[in-house]
Amino acid sequence: MADAKAQMARPAIRPLSPHLGIYRWTWTMAMSIFHRATGCALYAGTVLVAVWLLSIASGPAAYDRVSWFFGTPIGLLLMFGYTWALTHHMLGGVRHLTWDTGFGFEPGTRIAMARFTLIGSVSLTVVIWAVALAMR
Repeated sequence: MADAKAQMARPAIRPLSPHLGIYRWTWTMAMSIFHRATGCALYAGTVLVAVWLLSIASGPAAYDRVSWFFGTPIGLLLMFGYTWALTHHMLGGVRHLTWDTGFGFEPGTRIAMARFTLIGSVSLTVVIWAVALAMR
């Protein structure tokens, strides 16, 4: 009993929990963080889509105001960012779906898939915007 009280009196020496300062940055780590960040950004973008839909339902004056905002440089930048977040999150989801099938865990394949997620999302966003501006 006295031994148990002595152990409780002194603080236990515990190992430090690993943190980002300890780990070496890898492609898969960065894409995992981006996947979470784009998932959060999609919430804000979905609010903008809802505002746009509500403006359509509210009448021409409200729609004109929202259309004007989305036509400004800030609005275009927000829409471009939302498009990138959508494509990046989608490709990250495909990467995770591929892992769920048991494929792609080899180091070379894993890094190639992470790189493709970033390069593919940027490329796909630029293609989507080029097609949309060409159709305008």
